[in-house]
Amino acid sequence: MKEEKFVLKKKSALSLQTRIALLVCSVVALSLLVTDFLMSEEISRTTQKNLAEKATNIARIVSHSSIVINALSKKTNEQDIQNYANELMHITQVQFIVVMDMHGIRKSHPDPNQIGKRFVGGDEGPVLHGKENVSIAKGTLGYSLRAFSPVYSEDGKQIGAVAVGISLNNVNKDVKNSRYMIYVAIVLGIIVGIIGALFLGKKVKNTMFGLEPYEIARLLEERNAMLQSTKEGIIAIDQNTCITLINSEGLRLLKEAGIVENPVGCLVDSCFPQLLLKNILETGIPKINEEIHLSNITLLSNQLPIIVGHSIVGAVATFRDKTEMNHLAEQLTGVKLYAEALRAQSHEFMNKLHVILGLVNLKHYDKLADYITFISDHLQQEVGYIVKKVKDPALAGFILGKISYARECSTELLFDGQGVLPEPHTPELTHELITILGNVVDNALEAVSGQTERRIEIFYEYLDGQLSFEVIDNGPGLSESIAKQVFMKGFSSKGTNRGYGLYLVKSSIDKLHGEIELFSTAEKGTRFIFTIPYIAKEV
Repeated sequence: MKEEKFVLKKKSALSLQTRIALLVCSVVALSLLVTDFLMSEEISRTTQKNLAEKATNIARIVSHSSIVINALSKKTNEQDIQNYANELMHITQVQFIVVMDMHGIRKSHPDPNQIGKRFVGGDEGPVLHGKENVSIAKGTLGYSLRAFSPVYSEDGKQIGAVAVGISLNNVNKDVKNSRYMIYVAIVLGIIVGIIGALFLGKKVKNTMFGLEPYEIARLLEERNAMLQSTKEGIIAIDQNTCITLINSEGLRLLKEAGIVENPVGCLVDSCFPQLLLKNILETGIPKINEEIHLSNITLLSNQLPIIVGHSIVGAVATFRDKTEMNHLAEQLTGVKLYAEALRAQSHEFMNKLHVILGLVNLKHYDKLADYITFISDHLQQEVGYIVKKVKDPALAGFILGKISYARECSTELLFDGQGVLPEPHTPELTHELITILGNVVDNALEAVSGQTERRIEIFYEYLDGQLSFEVIDNGPGLSESIAKQVFMKGFSSKGTNRGYGLYLVKSSIDKLHGEIELFSTAEKGTRFIFTIPYIAKEV
């Protein structure tokens, strides 16, 4: 029944995005319609007022024209008034410009047959008494908006008047055009409102991870089922370090560790202090593959911050019974380092073969002989020196591989030492030494990669059962704060999922009961010195 009800609701209900879009569009449309109702009349009055001011200004210009004043004063031909009025009427696009004398007799008119006749409309009375006015009346050209202005002679006596008319049809047309812009604005506003509503709806939905409310409820149920069925223990805490969730597997593992009561609602430090989830909240730095010892079991834990909107709102820890980690085993045994050394030597050897093949094809046998002699001498010197100094074949081969790899990286790697380094008494010591030296040299190669001149120096000293190695690079160096943390597991200034190399170095040295020192100067480089007990193989 519950499932059937859920399906019915899904079919009949509008999506959250659709409901938001409809609501916003309705509000925008209603607001714009109310705006049209309140502003239409005002815009009509404003448009009519502007046209009346236009007609009045034209009438004033004509009334102050010397052509009109001189003609009405009988100083010039009255025909000049008609010519002037027609020209100005054409320029200003008004319906008519009529100049009349004090008896209302027209001196100009768009229809020449109306000149000499009395002005029609009955609204010219005030202007013939010296008062400007605006009116709407019907004349020989139909209904029009009229502006009147008196004409005075040079001695200040009124000698006539001017009437400028704009067709009422034109007035109504301009009013409609003004209202048309409102309608355009309403349509544009609705379109913008629809776009904004869709954008808002999408934004809200994205905030909810693209889910509808009923989908969120279903997802919550699925999440709970998934958490309870997983084979890893899971514990989540909020910002106050209060445990908010623990699944059944987590309860089982805690029960094996002697924690019987359900810890939900308790502070994590009070019932599970080994997790250090409070530190995850404070730093935001995840801890991966941490070993946790609880009574008689050892757990392997991953601890991560929960980040929402760039803020840490909690933390979650997953834990399981300890298992072997292939990645760490590979690093500890030095298999990866062996492979890298072999690859570098193979690559360098293939390059030399290509050069030899090219010289053979070109039949430059004299240069071929010189080249072979050169690489043979160089190889004998390089290989001979290292083989003479380092008696352990694996370690000697590894050093030669690193020299070849450094050459590929355009880096000069110098190897020198005091005394002959014999074979160790156990192969495990070789593996540990390769792990230590390999990771330190790899770090040095990365450090000098940005330098114009790249140089790494390796010095060793073997004396009275003690072996010391010194690795010096001319990289940018380390700051004091970073230098204190480089041996911490997972710490790296080069990006995520890094920070295991020097941690392994420190682990190997501790395992061999040795010591390591780090000296670094900004812009001058870094120097690692490590000393370990070294028992030689009996001959």
